[in-house]
Amino acid sequence: MVTIDDVARLAGLSKSTVSRVINNYPHVSPAKKQKVYQAMDALGYVPNSSARSLRNKKTQMIAVLVPRLMNPFFGQLVESMEIEATKNGFQLLICQTMYSKETELGHLELLKMKQVDGMILASLENEWETVSEYLPYGPLVMCNEFEDSANIPIIKLDQIHGGYIATKHLLRQGHRKLAYCTGGHKSMVGQHRKIGFEKALKEHGLTFENRYGFFSAYSIEHGIEVFKQIHQMKDPPTAVFTGSDEVAAGIITGAKEYGVDVPGELSVIGFDNQVISKIMDPKISTVEQPIELMAQQSIQVLIETIKSKDFPKRERYEFPLELIIRESTVSGPLRAV
Repeated sequence: MVTIDDVARLAGLSKSTVSRVINNYPHVSPAKKQKVYQAMDALGYVPNSSARSLRNKKTQMIAVLVPRLMNPFFGQLVESMEIEATKNGFQLLICQTMYSKETELGHLELLKMKQVDGMILASLENEWETVSEYLPYGPLVMCNEFEDSANIPIIKLDQIHGGYIATKHLLRQGHRKLAYCTGGHKSMVGQHRKIGFEKALKEHGLTFENRYGFFSAYSIEHGIEVFKQIHQMKDPPTAVFTGSDEVAAGIITGAKEYGVDVPGELSVIGFDNQVISKIMDPKISTVEQPIELMAQQSIQVLIETIKSKDFPKRERYEFPLELIIRESTVSGPLRAV
C-alpha cells in the first residue's frame, strides 16, 4: 500500500509538507504543491480521508469558492446555499480565495483529489482556460461571477440592467457628473454593470469621464478612501454609482467626516440591498439582488449535474434586479429629465 511517506520521498519533500498540501493548508508554494500532486499521480496515492468516498464514488460534499465572507453579499449567498444543500443531503465546504489566483487553484485541487463531488465558482480569479483543466475531475457551476465562453452552467444576475437602472435614477435627479466605483474592472460582473452605466449616460448625451472611475473598492474603508479622492478634486462628481452597499456606506461615512451633505451635495447609490443600506443615516439607495434564488438555483443545478452521467453544457439562468430608492439619492420628489 502506498503511504504518505512514499509520496514525500518521491516528491523530495517532508512528510509534514505533503500533509499540508493534502489537507489544503495555505502558505505552501505552487512549486511544492505541484511536486506533491505529481508524486501522488505517479504512485496512485489516495488520501485516507477520501478512500472510502472514492470507492463509493460520492462524498456528498459540495465546495463553493467565494472571494471573502466579510462581504455581506457572499455571507448571505453562502448561508442560502448551505440551507439548500442540506435539504438535498449534501454538506457545503466554504473556500475563500481572498482574490488570489494561487489560493483559487489550491481549492480547485479538492476536485482533483476527490474530496468534493462538485464545485460552485462564486469567485473567478484565473483565466477560464486554466480553471477548465479541472473539469475532468468533477462538475463546475458558475454563480454570480461568470465567463461567457465557459461550457458549464452559469447562474447570474442581469448586471447590465442593474447598472442601467441605478444610473438612470441618478440622471433623473438631475446629475450630469457621475462617478463609477467598482471592485475589479476585469470581473465580468463589473464589466456588465459598467455597460449598463454607460448605456444610461449615452441616452442623455453623456460619456463616462475616466477621472471619475474608481476601482478595486470592496469595503467600507475603501469607500472612505474613494470619498477623500473625490473631495480633493477641483471639479468633483455630484453622484457616485458603487458596486456594493459597503463601499457606499464608506463614501457616506467619509462625507460626514468632511461635512459634505448626502444627498444634498453628493448622491450615493449602492448595490445588494444589504442590512447596512437600511441602517445607515441617510439610508442607502441600492439595487436589490435575489441572492437566495440565485443560491438555490446554483445548488440545484450542481446536484443535478453530479447525479447525471453527462455534464450539461452552456446552461444559462439569469435573474432580474430591482432598484430600491432611499434617502442617499433623493432629498425631494423625483425630477424628470
